[in-house]
Amino acid sequence: MLRHRGKGRTYTHNLRLASLLSTVAGMVNICGVLALGTLTTNVTGHFAFFAENLFLHDFNTALTFMAYIVFFSLGALVSGILTESAEKFHTAYIMPLVLEMMLLGMAATFGDTWAESGNAVATGLSCGLLFAMGLQNALVTRVSQSVVRTTHLTGIFTDLGIELAQRILYQKDTDRKRIHRSIFLKLMIVLGFFLGGIFCGYLYLHVQLKALFLPVGVLLVTVGYDQLLFRFYRIKRKFRLKAK
Repeated sequence: MLRHRGKGRTYTHNLRLASLLSTVAGMVNICGVLALGTLTTNVTGHFAFFAENLFLHDFNTALTFMAYIVFFSLGALVSGILTESAEKFHTAYIMPLVLEMMLLGMAATFGDTWAESGNAVATGLSCGLLFAMGLQNALVTRVSQSVVRTTHLTGIFTDLGIELAQRILYQKDTDRKRIHRSIFLKLMIVLGFFLGGIFCGYLYLHVQLKALFLPVGVLLVTVGYDQLLFRFYRIKRKFRLKAK
């Protein structure tokens, strides 16, 4: 699901990856909105608020939104460095995801206290969540070769509109099959983001930012499943070699 790339990567790998990590993104985003009033999975809106506050000469607030943009970008940068510098690709994704789990775990453990400590600390917490989502988005984009992006839906709905138009116009069965699969993949991203947000939103009402332990759990399952599958295939390959 995560370690495959190139010709070894299949539609099923991308579908599983999209479903799980878009759910994580939806969970983190709703917690950021409810606890901090901050969107933590994209920077499009932050650019608009940055420009607005510059126009209003509210430079402190503009600086806050610029910090959000920078930390999301830094997360993507760190993820890219970790992934590209790994000697073996099947272990490359572990480092960004472990770092993401650590950040979310810290926010889940201490976030409610930090959020009440003042605007500067709350801004730092928002930056940490944006950094985590930058890590995830860059990792998923790299692993899936830009097929899957899980932290924001603007591009997803744009692609859906294009592919629905292609579905209407294209008549060949091969084209329709390809388009159907691509549409279904994007719908699963939307559904995962939506369900993650709804479920974690209800959970937040009861446990506040401790709800972030849920996406940490999903990430643990994702990494654990991939590792178990890798070890299974490695053992299977050894038995085949011995049989020869």
